[in-house]
Amino acid sequence: MEIRHLVTFRTVASTLNFSRAAEALNYVPSNVTMQIQALEEELGVPLIDRLGKQIALTEAGRKFLWHTEKIMNDLDEARLALQKNEDITGTITISGSEILCAYRLPLLFHAFRTKHPGIRFNFRPIPNERLVNSLYDGQTDLVFILDEQVRAPRLVSTALHNELFHLLAAPHHPLADRTRLQVQDLQEEVFLLTEKGCTYRTLFDRSIERRGIDGITSLEFFSAEAIKHCAMTGMGIAFLPDMAVKAELERGELVSLPWEMPDLHVVTQMLRHKDKWLSPAIEAFIDVVKDVFEPAPGSPQS
Repeated sequence: MEIRHLVTFRTVASTLNFSRAAEALNYVPSNVTMQIQALEEELGVPLIDRLGKQIALTEAGRKFLWHTEKIMNDLDEARLALQKNEDITGTITISGSEILCAYRLPLLFHAFRTKHPGIRFNFRPIPNERLVNSLYDGQTDLVFILDEQVRAPRLVSTALHNELFHLLAAPHHPLADRTRLQVQDLQEEVFLLTEKGCTYRTLFDRSIERRGIDGITSLEFFSAEAIKHCAMTGMGIAFLPDMAVKAELERGELVSLPWEMPDLHVVTQMLRHKDKWLSPAIEAFIDVVKDVFEPAPGSPQS
Protein backbone atom coordinates (compact mmCIF):
# COMPACT_ATOMS: atom_id res chain seq x y z
CA MET A 1 0.00 0.00 0.00
CA GLU A 2 1.54 3.29 -1.11
CA ILE A 3 1.29 6.55 0.79
CA ARG A 4 0.36 8.39 -2.40
CA HIS A 5 -2.70 6.14 -2.72
CA LEU A 6 -3.79 7.13 0.78
CA VAL A 7 -3.29 10.82 -0.01
CA THR A 8 -5.36 10.41 -3.17
CA PHE A 9 -8.11 8.54 -1.33
CA ARG A 10 -8.30 11.21 1.38
CA THR A 11 -8.54 13.94 -1.26
CA VAL A 12 -11.29 12.11 -3.16
CA ALA A 13 -13.16 11.54 0.13
CA SER A 14 -12.90 15.26 0.89
CA THR A 15 -14.01 16.53 -2.52
CA LEU A 16 -16.31 13.65 -3.57
CA ASN A 17 -15.27 14.47 -7.10
CA PHE A 18 -12.52 12.77 -9.13
CA SER A 19 -11.86 15.82 -11.29
CA ARG A 20 -11.51 18.22 -8.35
CA ALA A 21 -9.30 15.70 -6.54
CA ALA A 22 -7.10 15.39 -9.61
CA GLU A 23 -6.82 19.18 -9.86
CA ALA A 24 -5.90 19.48 -6.17
CA LEU A 25 -3.22 16.78 -6.53
CA ASN A 26 -1.98 17.96 -9.95
CA TYR A 27 -2.91 14.61 -11.52
CA VAL A 28 -4.97 13.75 -14.56
CA PRO A 29 -8.38 12.27 -13.58
CA SER A 30 -7.51 8.84 -14.96
CA ASN A 31 -4.53 8.67 -12.59
CA VAL A 32 -6.82 9.30 -9.61
CA THR A 33 -9.23 6.62 -10.80
CA MET A 34 -6.40 4.10 -11.22
CA GLN A 35 -5.05 4.78 -7.73
CA ILE A 36 -8.46 4.32 -6.12
CA GLN A 37 -9.02 1.10 -8.06
CA ALA A 38 -5.59 -0.20 -7.00
CA LEU A 39 -6.42 0.57 -3.37
CA GLU A 40 -9.80 -1.17 -3.62
CA GLU A 41 -8.20 -4.24 -5.21
CA GLU A 42 -5.59 -4.43 -2.46
CA LEU A 43 -8.20 -4.07 0.30
CA GLY A 44 -10.71 -6.34 -1.41
CA VAL A 45 -13.67 -4.00 -0.85
CA PRO A 46 -15.16 -1.04 -2.75
CA LEU A 47 -14.37 2.29 -1.11
CA ILE A 48 -16.30 4.53 -3.52
CA ASP A 49 -19.83 4.21 -4.89
CA ARG A 50 -20.03 5.52 -8.46
CA LEU A 51 -23.53 6.99 -8.81
CA GLY A 52 -23.56 8.36 -12.33
CA LYS A 53 -21.77 11.70 -12.16
CA GLN A 54 -21.89 11.61 -8.36
CA ILE A 55 -19.69 9.58 -6.00
CA ALA A 56 -20.03 8.70 -2.33
CA LEU A 57 -18.04 6.76 0.23
CA THR A 58 -19.21 3.23 0.94
CA GLU A 59 -19.47 2.09 4.55
CA ALA A 60 -16.04 0.47 4.13
CA GLY A 61 -14.78 3.73 2.64
CA ARG A 62 -15.94 5.71 5.66
CA LYS A 63 -14.23 3.29 8.02
CA PHE A 64 -11.04 3.30 5.97
CA LEU A 65 -11.03 7.12 5.88
CA TRP A 66 -10.76 7.23 9.68
CA HIS A 67 -7.70 4.95 9.55
CA THR A 68 -6.25 6.92 6.65
CA GLU A 69 -6.52 10.16 8.62
CA LYS A 70 -4.80 8.51 11.58
CA ILE A 71 -1.96 7.22 9.38
CA MET A 72 -1.46 10.62 7.74
CA ASN A 73 -1.50 12.36 11.11
CA ASP A 74 1.14 9.94 12.40
CA LEU A 75 3.28 10.70 9.35
CA ASP A 76 2.87 14.43 9.90
CA GLU A 77 3.89 13.99 13.53
CA ALA A 78 6.99 12.04 12.48
CA ARG A 79 7.99 14.70 9.95
CA LEU A 80 7.51 17.52 12.43
CA ALA A 81 9.54 15.70 15.06
CA LEU A 82 12.50 15.72 12.66
CA GLN A 83 12.16 19.34 11.64
CA LYS A 84 14.24 22.01 13.35
CA ASN A 85 12.34 24.89 11.83
CA GLU A 86 10.85 26.94 14.68
CA ASP A 87 8.12 28.44 12.48
CA ILE A 88 4.87 26.50 12.88
CA THR A 89 3.47 25.21 9.61
CA GLY A 90 0.82 22.67 8.66
CA THR A 91 -2.88 22.58 7.87
CA ILE A 92 -5.96 22.61 10.07
CA THR A 93 -9.57 22.02 9.05
CA ILE A 94 -12.35 23.66 11.03
CA SER A 95 -16.12 23.93 10.75
CA GLY A 96 -18.94 25.54 12.69
CA SER A 97 -22.59 26.49 12.71
CA GLU A 98 -23.74 29.27 10.39
CA ILE A 99 -24.53 31.77 13.12
CA LEU A 100 -21.15 31.32 14.83
CA CYS A 101 -19.38 31.76 11.50
CA ALA A 102 -21.13 35.09 11.10
CA TYR A 103 -20.87 36.54 14.61
CA ARG A 104 -18.37 34.72 16.85
CA LEU A 105 -15.61 33.26 14.70
CA PRO A 106 -14.40 36.08 12.39
CA LEU A 107 -12.46 37.77 15.23
CA LEU A 108 -10.89 34.41 16.12
CA PHE A 109 -9.92 33.68 12.52
CA HIS A 110 -8.37 37.13 12.12
CA ALA A 111 -6.34 36.75 15.33
CA PHE A 112 -5.09 33.33 14.25
CA ARG A 113 -4.08 34.42 10.75
CA THR A 114 -2.27 37.43 12.18
CA LYS A 115 -0.30 35.32 14.65
CA HIS A 116 0.36 32.27 12.44
CA PRO A 117 0.42 33.26 8.75
CA GLY A 118 2.39 30.11 7.87
CA ILE A 119 -0.39 27.72 8.86
CA ARG A 120 -2.83 26.76 6.13
CA PHE A 121 -6.36 27.27 7.37
CA ASN A 122 -9.34 25.43 5.83
CA PHE A 123 -12.90 26.23 6.83
CA ARG A 124 -15.22 23.44 5.71
CA PRO A 125 -18.97 24.22 5.57
CA ILE A 126 -20.94 21.28 6.99
CA PRO A 127 -24.67 21.10 7.85
CA ASN A 128 -25.42 21.48 11.57
CA GLU A 129 -26.63 17.92 11.93
CA ARG A 130 -23.29 16.58 10.62
CA LEU A 131 -20.87 18.78 12.55
CA VAL A 132 -20.19 16.30 15.36
CA ASN A 133 -19.99 13.33 12.97
CA SER A 134 -17.34 15.19 10.96
CA LEU A 135 -15.01 14.74 13.95
CA TYR A 136 -15.67 11.01 14.09
CA ASP A 137 -15.02 10.46 10.39
CA GLY A 138 -11.94 12.69 10.33
CA GLN A 139 -13.28 15.42 8.03
CA THR A 140 -12.49 18.16 10.54
CA ASP A 141 -9.96 18.78 13.29
CA LEU A 142 -12.14 21.14 15.34
CA VAL A 143 -15.78 22.22 15.22
CA PHE A 144 -17.64 25.09 16.88
CA ILE A 145 -21.25 24.57 17.87
CA LEU A 146 -24.02 26.38 19.71
CA ASP A 147 -25.74 23.89 22.01
CA GLU A 148 -26.08 22.61 25.53
CA GLN A 149 -22.73 21.48 26.94
CA VAL A 150 -21.73 18.40 24.97
CA ARG A 151 -20.68 15.44 27.09
CA ALA A 152 -19.54 12.47 25.01
CA PRO A 153 -16.87 9.92 25.95
CA ARG A 154 -15.00 10.26 22.64
CA LEU A 155 -15.10 14.07 22.45
CA VAL A 156 -13.38 16.91 24.28
CA SER A 157 -15.68 19.91 24.69
CA THR A 158 -14.33 23.35 25.64
CA ALA A 159 -16.97 25.84 26.76
CA LEU A 160 -16.18 29.29 25.36
CA HIS A 161 -19.17 31.55 25.98
CA ASN A 162 -22.57 31.26 27.66
CA GLU A 163 -25.06 32.65 25.16
CA LEU A 164 -28.02 34.90 25.95
CA PHE A 165 -31.14 34.53 23.79
CA HIS A 166 -34.02 36.92 23.15
CA LEU A 167 -37.58 36.88 21.93
CA LEU A 168 -37.53 39.89 19.62
CA ALA A 169 -40.09 42.12 17.98
CA ALA A 170 -40.21 45.35 16.00
CA PRO A 171 -40.73 48.51 18.10
CA HIS A 172 -44.24 48.91 16.62
CA HIS A 173 -45.28 45.34 17.45
CA PRO A 174 -48.34 45.15 19.80
CA LEU A 175 -46.26 43.38 22.49
CA ALA A 176 -43.23 45.66 22.25
CA ASP A 177 -44.22 47.99 25.10
CA ARG A 178 -45.27 45.26 27.55
CA THR A 179 -43.36 44.97 30.82
CA ARG A 180 -44.62 41.46 31.43
CA LEU A 181 -45.96 38.69 29.21
CA GLN A 182 -48.31 35.82 29.93
CA VAL A 183 -48.51 32.51 28.09
CA GLN A 184 -51.74 33.56 26.39
CA ASP A 185 -50.03 36.67 24.95
CA LEU A 186 -47.84 34.47 22.76
CA GLN A 187 -50.40 31.82 21.89
CA GLU A 188 -51.61 33.48 18.68
CA GLU A 189 -48.33 35.04 17.58
CA VAL A 190 -46.24 34.09 14.54
CA PHE A 191 -42.69 33.00 15.41
CA LEU A 192 -39.74 33.52 13.08
CA LEU A 193 -37.40 30.60 13.66
CA THR A 194 -34.47 28.68 12.25
CA GLU A 195 -35.23 25.38 10.55
CA LYS A 196 -36.01 22.27 12.57
CA GLY A 197 -32.78 20.42 13.24
CA CYS A 198 -30.95 23.57 14.29
CA THR A 199 -29.78 22.91 17.85
CA TYR A 200 -31.07 26.06 19.49
CA ARG A 201 -34.37 25.77 17.59
CA THR A 202 -34.81 22.35 19.21
CA LEU A 203 -34.06 23.83 22.63
CA PHE A 204 -36.52 26.67 21.99
CA ASP A 205 -39.31 24.25 21.03
CA ARG A 206 -38.67 22.27 24.19
CA SER A 207 -38.66 25.40 26.34
CA ILE A 208 -41.98 26.80 25.13
CA GLU A 209 -43.66 23.41 25.34
CA ARG A 210 -42.72 23.31 29.00
CA ARG A 211 -44.42 26.69 29.41
CA GLY A 212 -47.65 25.34 27.97
CA ILE A 213 -47.41 26.92 24.52
CA ASP A 214 -48.07 24.37 21.81
CA GLY A 215 -49.13 24.30 18.19
CA ILE A 216 -47.46 27.64 17.44
CA THR A 217 -47.53 29.25 14.02
CA SER A 218 -44.00 29.64 12.69
CA LEU A 219 -42.08 30.71 9.61
CA GLU A 220 -38.76 28.92 9.15
CA PHE A 221 -35.57 30.42 7.75
CA PHE A 222 -32.06 29.15 7.10
CA SER A 223 -30.40 32.48 7.84
CA ALA A 224 -30.34 34.44 11.10
CA GLU A 225 -30.03 37.61 9.03
CA ALA A 226 -33.30 36.82 7.26
CA ILE A 227 -35.06 36.22 10.58
CA LYS A 228 -33.75 39.48 11.97
CA HIS A 229 -34.85 41.62 9.04
CA CYS A 230 -38.28 40.00 8.85
CA ALA A 231 -38.77 40.70 12.56
CA MET A 232 -37.90 44.36 12.01
CA THR A 233 -40.71 44.64 9.46
CA GLY A 234 -43.21 43.35 12.03
CA MET A 235 -43.78 39.93 10.45
CA GLY A 236 -43.58 38.16 13.79
CA ILE A 237 -41.53 37.39 16.89
CA ALA A 238 -37.95 36.22 16.36
CA PHE A 239 -35.85 33.95 18.53
CA LEU A 240 -32.13 34.71 18.20
CA PRO A 241 -28.96 34.90 20.30
CA ASP A 242 -27.81 38.26 21.60
CA MET A 243 -24.63 38.19 19.48
CA ALA A 244 -26.75 38.34 16.29
CA VAL A 245 -28.93 41.29 17.32
CA LYS A 246 -26.78 43.41 19.62
CA ALA A 247 -26.46 46.28 17.14
CA GLU A 248 -30.18 46.27 16.26
CA LEU A 249 -31.15 46.36 19.96
CA GLU A 250 -28.78 49.28 20.59
CA ARG A 251 -30.23 51.20 17.63
CA GLY A 252 -33.80 50.48 18.72
CA GLU A 253 -34.63 48.56 15.54
CA LEU A 254 -35.65 45.55 17.61
CA VAL A 255 -37.04 45.18 21.13
CA SER A 256 -36.31 42.29 23.50
CA LEU A 257 -39.60 41.04 24.94
CA PRO A 258 -39.85 40.38 28.71
CA TRP A 259 -39.92 36.59 28.46
CA GLU A 260 -37.44 34.57 30.50
CA MET A 261 -36.34 31.05 29.59
CA PRO A 262 -34.46 29.81 32.67
CA ASP A 263 -34.27 26.27 31.30
CA LEU A 264 -32.36 27.39 28.20
CA HIS A 265 -28.62 26.86 28.72
CA VAL A 266 -26.77 27.30 25.43
CA VAL A 267 -22.99 27.50 25.14
CA THR A 268 -20.63 28.29 22.30
CA GLN A 269 -18.17 25.44 22.49
CA MET A 270 -15.23 23.96 20.64
CA LEU A 271 -15.19 20.20 20.08
CA ARG A 272 -12.44 17.80 19.06
CA HIS A 273 -12.03 14.04 19.00
CA LYS A 274 -10.15 12.88 22.10
CA ASP A 275 -7.99 10.50 20.01
CA LYS A 276 -7.07 13.16 17.46
CA TRP A 277 -3.34 13.88 17.38
CA LEU A 278 -2.83 17.55 18.21
CA SER A 279 -0.33 18.75 15.63
CA PRO A 280 1.60 21.96 16.37
CA ALA A 281 -0.79 23.77 14.02
CA ILE A 282 -3.88 22.56 15.93
CA GLU A 283 -2.26 23.34 19.28
CA ALA A 284 -1.43 26.83 18.03
CA PHE A 285 -5.04 27.36 17.02
CA ILE A 286 -6.33 26.14 20.41
CA ASP A 287 -3.96 28.58 22.14
CA VAL A 288 -5.42 31.46 20.12
CA VAL A 289 -8.94 30.30 21.01
CA LYS A 290 -8.01 30.55 24.69
CA ASP A 291 -6.67 34.07 24.13
CA VAL A 292 -9.75 35.29 22.25
CA PHE A 293 -12.48 33.70 24.38
CA GLU A 294 -12.95 34.04 28.09
CA PRO A 295 -13.97 30.76 29.77
CA ALA A 296 -17.72 30.37 30.13
CA PRO A 297 -18.46 30.58 33.91
CA GLY A 298 -20.08 27.46 35.32
CA SER A 299 -19.49 25.47 32.13
CA PRO A 300 -16.84 22.85 32.85
CA GLN A 301 -14.87 21.08 30.16
CA SER A 302 -15.67 17.45 29.51
